[in-house]
Amino acid sequence: MNIFRIIGDLLHLASILILIAKIRSHKSVAGLSRKSQELYAAVFTLRYLDLFTSWTRSGYYNVIMKIIFLASSYMIVYYMRYKYRATYDREHDTFRVLFLIIPCVILGLLTTEEYSLIEIPWTVSIFLESVAILPQLFLLQRTSEVETLTSHYIFALGGYRAFYLLNWIYRYFTEPPHTQWVVWISGLVQTGLYCDFFYYYIMSKWYGKKLTLPQ
Repeated sequence: MNIFRIIGDLLHLASILILIAKIRSHKSVAGLSRKSQELYAAVFTLRYLDLFTSWTRSGYYNVIMKIIFLASSYMIVYYMRYKYRATYDREHDTFRVLFLIIPCVILGLLTTEEYSLIEIPWTVSIFLESVAILPQLFLLQRTSEVETLTSHYIFALGGYRAFYLLNWIYRYFTEPPHTQWVVWISGLVQTGLYCDFFYYYIMSKWYGKKLTLPQ
């Protein structure tokens, strides 16, 4: 465990808390992509199939974080599908997620280190997480204006990935031979998807203007 990993985890946790706070305070899921949230729920489900079988090996920190991410992702999906579904922007949330899911499953099958019921879903989840934000970014570009708390959520989520990149670089030099090509390449792709959003987010804060994305 290093400082970059800890900061990354805290940013990830902060992004989820921001999102839940936005939904509960506004009693609305407007501006949010249900498809992205369902992809994240799938990511955590596939990745944490070993939650109870590796309890002692993972350590309490990892187990607690896994439970939080799983529970919160399903809570958000519940809000979007049932409690606040009347506010869901179905008209703009039209990204075809099968174009993301199918390639991720194929890549997972081709690159997994072990053909087991734990390792294959884990590998698929790594690829799937790298593109899970795309429906959300697609929705925001279609609506142009981004609500403040939604922008904070996405910025914190992107920050989590950026610090995980630093974590991998740190581990590469301090824990040789630490190589995880699937994780590294997927992480680079995922962080790259946020770069455009980071630019407009920072500019909006610098000039004190509402965040808008080009259509």
